Amino acid sequence: MVSLEPPGSHRNSGNAGAETGFLDRLISLRRELHRHPELSEQEERTAGLICSFLEDLGISHRAGVGGYGVVAQVDGRNSGPVVALRADIDALPIGEETGLPFASATDDVMHACGHDGHTAMLMGAAILLRERPPPNPVRLLFQPAEERGTGARRMIAEEAIEGVSAIFGGHLDVNHPVGALVVTEGVVNSASDYFTIYIKGKMGHGARPHEAVDAVVVGSSLVSALQTVVSREVNPADPAVLTVGSFNAGSAENVIAGSAILTGTIRTLDPEVRRHLCDSVVRMATAAGRLYGCGVDTEVREGNPPVINAPAMTELARRAAVEVVGRTNVLRMRTPNMGSEDFGRYLERIPGCYIRYGGLTAGSDPSPAHSSRFDFDERALAVGARWLDTVARLAAQELAR
Repeated sequence: MVSLEPPGSHRNSGNAGAETGFLDRLISLRRELHRHPELSEQEERTAGLICSFLEDLGISHRAGVGGYGVVAQVDGRNSGPVVALRADIDALPIGEETGLPFASATDDVMHACGHDGHTAMLMGAAILLRERPPPNPVRLLFQPAEERGTGARRMIAEEAIEGVSAIFGGHLDVNHPVGALVVTEGVVNSASDYFTIYIKGKMGHGARPHEAVDAVVVGSSLVSALQTVVSREVNPADPAVLTVGSFNAGSAENVIAGSAILTGTIRTLDPEVRRHLCDSVVRMATAAGRLYGCGVDTEVREGNPPVINAPAMTELARRAAVEVVGRTNVLRMRTPNMGSEDFGRYLERIPGCYIRYGGLTAGSDPSPAHSSRFDFDERALAVGARWLDTVARLAAQELAR
């Protein structure tokens, strides 16, 4: 099992020293990635670092897959079923406020979701797989543009998972302690959809509202009405979220806004609920236009599918987790995460499992993902790398039977 010595500590005997050296190498990789974050579809430097690392290991790879994605393959002892491991590599448009000595050197861009850690973990798995060849080939997917939701789709289109029989991946989670692995069958992440509502009122003077059609009033009414969709039209037993994330209107305090734009997101687990909420946004927006006598156009865009772990692959993931961290440190999610993940696009095509890597230091007060102070316990890097290595070997053995 992985030992959780403090980062940077050095023990001088046997496997303990080797484990510490392995962790230190992953920490160095992660910090280099963290200093130089790149937004979705701009990950050129990150991809170059990954390629250099793979070249040093002597692992064959191809770059430029689905944008700046990198696909590598570690040869196995046999040529049986291929198992894929995936990490995302992009950052977020957030200005970092962690105060870390290796904080982002790029203004308003930050690895605020742990993708630097995921990439380092997969690099660590590459080291382990290269040192001790797996039973069958293992494909390594370094995927761009997860935050934009386009990366997995583009990599699939460019045959990144061609010939793959199973796929595994995971996400750092500071809601769980470092050393824990969270493995759950079934739905673990929600579907995501997005909407934009364009309101076309009539501009006018703030002192003469009867001469105008106030887009702010129309939009405000619509924001309130949309909140009733989940609370009054969806079974309380079915998790669902509808959020209006932006409301843009107006130009001056004494001018009635002639137009407004609302944007938002819908998160669901059930396909029927998903369709109903998307239809309801259009229905309510259209009704608001009729009620207030203005033009309303609505655009609903499909996002990621839900992430649904296959039972057999989940059992393999759990066995690997027990081997790496011990049974008492293998947890289950109480409820699905309503955040979305484009890993679900892979799972629509091949079976697999997506887990959570505990990243919380005991006694700390963590900042959530997608915040300017997000960080995680770097000891999780070795845990994730060894789980990826172990699950690839177990899956290869099972699939070959």
